[in-house]
Amino acid sequence: MTLAGNVALVTGGAGGLGEATVRAIVAAGGSAIIADLNDERGEKLAAELGDAVKYSRTNVLDDDSVLATIEAAGQLGTLRYAVAAHGGFGVAEKVVQRDGSPASLDGFRKTVDLYLTGTYNVLRLTAAAIARAEPGEDGERGAVVTTASIAAFEGQIGQSSYAAAKGGVVGLTLAAARDLGSLGIRVVCVAPGTMRTPIMESVGPEALAKFGAAVPFPKRLGHPSEYGALVTHILTNPYLNGETIRLDGAQRFQPR
Repeated sequence: MTLAGNVALVTGGAGGLGEATVRAIVAAGGSAIIADLNDERGEKLAAELGDAVKYSRTNVLDDDSVLATIEAAGQLGTLRYAVAAHGGFGVAEKVVQRDGSPASLDGFRKTVDLYLTGTYNVLRLTAAAIARAEPGEDGERGAVVTTASIAAFEGQIGQSSYAAAKGGVVGLTLAAARDLGSLGIRVVCVAPGTMRTPIMESVGPEALAKFGAAVPFPKRLGHPSEYGALVTHILTNPYLNGETIRLDGAQRFQPR
């Protein structure tokens, strides 16, 4: 199955990894709906990329919001793909802090809600819509790509909530792929290392150089375009299913 003539819904599509994915999908001949909460960036990107792209304000934790975006995707064509690349929240604290107080349960809940519950919500709702599409070769109807992190495997000090959320996304992958196999829908997860997103660039050149030096090869942060390139390959390679792919230059997080 090709991207050409089909539609992908991309959460977090207004910036960072999501924006790179939207650009890659359009470059490959597909259409994309930008599902985000950043109206200014989303509308600007949609205007830049033309008729193949629409922006739809989307809260991944709200069913009505996601369903409205799925409906909007239908205006572009047949929805066959979804990419969960949203982010933007996280807490950095030890389970027990220096003063002896426990970590915030609210921070843990919010992190897990955004990265794990939000991903599952997008997965279940988009998969139900994709299941209504006509099957193609081998009975495939489409695919969903989720986003974890290498922190799912090597969570650092202060990353317990983030590591738990991203570990949940990894655990979801195979089970969801097995659930959806009878419907002809694949599920694949990407676990990026340290990527040079706009948020990461805000730490400054000195910190960026330090982070890049920790990557075996190439000795730099990953480019969002490399994430986008991997996602477009996953969407069009029908034998990739139920797997989590690390995109990290052989990086392994140390404790801190």
